[in-house]
Amino acid sequence: MTLADVQEGKEYTIQSVETQDEELNAFLFSLGCYSGQPITVVSRLKGGCVVSIKDGRYNIDNQLAQAIEV
Repeated sequence: MTLADVQEGKEYTIQSVETQDEELNAFLFSLGCYSGQPITVVSRLKGGCVVSIKDGRYNIDNQLAQAIEV
């Protein structure tokens, strides 16, 4: 299941991040978005969602949400 398919407010564990862009992978890793980390969708927005990773909240688009497997 991808991050785009999960319920708001429920914590999930990241299984993998499926992107071909190494720069994007490095950026997500710096945010704490990597396998084994808990992630929560705080709210959904038109074209994306707000996620909570560790102590931060980030706005990600739907394409990136589809790439994050939970």
